Amino acid sequence: MIPDYHLHTAFSGDCKTPPEELIQKAISQGMESLCITDHNDLDHPALPGDIDFNLDMKNYIPAMTSLREKYASSIDLRIGIEQGVMPETISKLSDFSKSYPELDFIICSTHFVDGYDPYYPAYFEQYEEKKGYLRYFETILETVTKFRDYNVYGHLDYILRYGPTKAENFRAKDYLEIFEAIFRSIIESGKGIEINTGSLYRGMDFAHPHEEILKLYHDMGGEILTFGSDSHDLLHIGWEFSAAAGRAASLGFRYYTEFKLRKPEFLPLPT
Repeated sequence: MIPDYHLHTAFSGDCKTPPEELIQKAISQGMESLCITDHNDLDHPALPGDIDFNLDMKNYIPAMTSLREKYASSIDLRIGIEQGVMPETISKLSDFSKSYPELDFIICSTHFVDGYDPYYPAYFEQYEEKKGYLRYFETILETVTKFRDYNVYGHLDYILRYGPTKAENFRAKDYLEIFEAIFRSIIESGKGIEINTGSLYRGMDFAHPHEEILKLYHDMGGEILTFGSDSHDLLHIGWEFSAAAGRAASLGFRYYTEFKLRKPEFLPLPT
């Protein structure tokens, strides 16, 4: 089974799943490897409920290292993070991984734009839908142009989860120029993207990114591709990975990627 490379535990401010239970669930599903990637959004704006997305690295790394050793005979646990990056934190985070050489994998994600998380209605109170989407993609472009301390970009069209009509009025061709610029930067810097199936259990009919965007990434020469469920619970680990892998293969991808100490390992997509 393709390993899940986007998972959250109680170390993330929006999750209560004990990491050991998540690992046990992955083993029961037949995964031979997985990578836990808890949230780290440095200096993020205040959120309802006082949610804190600053990851406690002092305790996170030892806890994950201990679990990796405990379950070494059953599963290969990789240690990752989901680095939430804003233009104003790029300089602070640019050499983050040098302080944590134990990290196997870093997802770079955009969760906040102009001080707003699109998860909350306030974002689309500032922007009408299409402008809100464009502003989100502009922020990604600024990030990938200036930030290099990551391996794959996460849920590239995350914004579509929360728009007023979600993807009903979305056409990738309307943003073609900016997607081309984003992928040019990602590919030239040796980075990749993920297929994130979190949208599928949130009521959408496609995994992130939308198939038109994923095809563009492939056609521009993109090869690095991980799979992540974005699960915050035990139910959704590895959600619809077989279908997602088939989708990737149909677009011409031949491999998926795992990471160890930030180095990519390419494995054939299951057929």
